[in-house]
Parts: sequence; C-alpha cells; structure tokens
Amino acid sequence: MVINWPGLNDKEKEELIPTLSTTDDWILLTHPQGASNESQPPFGGSQRIARANGKCSWRKGWWREGKDELATHSMTTEVWISTRGQISEATRMAIQEALQEESMKDTPSFGTEDLEEIHRSGTEAGLLGIYNFPGAVYATYGSNDKGVMGAGCFKLDEYRGGCCQLGRGEEGISSNRAELGAACLALEDAKRQQDRKRIIILSDSACFLSSSQKWIGEEKSPSMHGNPDADIMRDIVQLLRERIEQGLLTIFIKIKAHRRDPLNEPADRWADEGRQSENIRWSLPTNRPIFYWTDNGTTHRSPMNLTVKKRTDLQVSQQQLKISQQQLKMINSKFLD
Repeated sequence: MVINWPGLNDKEKEELIPTLSTTDDWILLTHPQGASNESQPPFGGSQRIARANGKCSWRKGWWREGKDELATHSMTTEVWISTRGQISEATRMAIQEALQEESMKDTPSFGTEDLEEIHRSGTEAGLLGIYNFPGAVYATYGSNDKGVMGAGCFKLDEYRGGCCQLGRGEEGISSNRAELGAACLALEDAKRQQDRKRIIILSDSACFLSSSQKWIGEEKSPSMHGNPDADIMRDIVQLLRERIEQGLLTIFIKIKAHRRDPLNEPADRWADEGRQSENIRWSLPTNRPIFYWTDNGTTHRSPMNLTVKKRTDLQVSQQQLKISQQQLKMINSKFLD
C-alpha cells in the first residue's frame, strides 16, 4: 500500500505505526519539514529509496478551469520503505525518474484492477455504457500548441493508438482542423481492420461535431467550397460513405474535455506526440492570401476569416478615428482664431 504520510494527523500516524513496524509491504511518501530541507525518517525502521523535486500533483480546482497540466512547486518528495523490505534497482530507478518527471502531463493508466473498472464505470463514457459496446471504440483528440497541430486517436479493445502532425500550419492553426484529423485517423484505422465492426468515435470537440453535422441526413447538399479544412473533410465523408454502403454503423459522441476521462486522456497524449511526429498529413497549400498582425508582441497569421475581418474593421476604425480627431482639432483651432 502507498501512504501519503503528511496527509495523516498525529493520531492516525500513531495508530498506523504498529502495523507498519510489523509489515514490509508499504511505501510512504513524505515531505521534509523546515528550512534545512533535510531528510527526516517518518519513524524508526524505515529506509529512503528516492528523493527529488518535481510536478507531482494536479492544479487546485483543475476540473473547474480545465487546466490539463500538473502543478509546479519546489517541495521535495521522499519515498520510504521498510528496512526489512527489498526493492530491485530497476524499480527504485523507475520511482526516482517518476519523481523527477518534468512533463506538464502525467501518464494515463488503463489498468484492469477491480477499483479501476469501478472508476471507469462511473465516468461519462462508463455511464453511457460505452465499455460494453459490441464493436470498436475510438477516442480522438486534436492538439494545437505553439503553432503546431497534432492529431491522435486511441482504440479501446486493443489499447493502442496512432498520431500524425497536420500540415498547412503556415496558413493559420485551428483546433477544429486538428480534431478533424484525429477523427479521420480513427476512421482510417477502422477501415484497415479485417473484421469490420460498428464503431463509436468519442470527441470532446463540439465544433468538430457541428461541422460534420451538415453532411449527415437526407436531402442535404453541402459544398466543400469555402470550407477551410475541405482536404480532411473530404476524406472523412468518403470513409463514412464507404461504411454506409457496407452497412456498418458509425456513432459520434461528444464527451466533456479535461475531466480525466480514461479514454480521452490516452488520445490526448497521442495528439501531443503527433505534434512532434515526422508523419505530416494534409499539407498541400490552398494558395489563399495570408494575413499577419501583431498583438501584445505576439505575431498572428491566418487566412481570411471572421477574426481577420473583425481585426481589419478595428484597425480601419482606429485610423478613421485619428483622422476625425485631427479634423476636429483643425475646426476648433479655426473657430478659436
């Protein structure tokens, strides 16, 4: 068992020490106290196996703000075991590396223990009965950071995933484009399977589902013209048509973002890996004019869209205001003269 020692009060520690003194199947996590930051054994009969600073906790209130990253702090963490216990060097090194981990995101776990299965059954996907779906389940995620877009997907029954980097970032980046790429990866993977099944595709992007909705249903005639991500949407529509012709069911489901969903988190990590991937997809340029502007020292670029139009209107208004102020000043000056 793993025990967070500082989380216990004095009475709880006194009650627990006799049990710890007679057993060796436990691990204690502690934080050195005082300005000296010196190592302090929690009690006699314990030995330290690791010590480091690192990001080891989620930000306070992360579920309200949607901050999917770990907190950074200078507090030292130590790991202790019984003096009678034995631990391999490989395990000790793994614990030490985990304490020193500098990644802003932790590694999601998808175990098969009873408690883990109970936890998953109470999540949004679990309450929807997705884990009992008689087919394949994919979770998709689009990552957009520092001018690079990545797409990732995770397949539940095989516990594997895939990713790619999305091209055409020089024409402007878009989270919706990344989400479309992730959905296309899932559909392509489903097509490659010998045993073609009905599938569920989970996405936390309402924008992606809305942009796909107009292609669903009878008596609809949408056009790719004017669609900034027509290159990806065209592939998605073709894959969906093939599945419909083969009588294969495809279900898209929106789930909440940044809620530590066991399916959404692995897809998130695959999308992060996609931003670093050398596999770049959908990179042909559209030859659309690109607009650049600087705001608070940050340079932005984008083809013509609503944001660019509003930005242009704002700059024109500001220039017109300067001209109007100058004219008013001249009129006032002549009037006073």
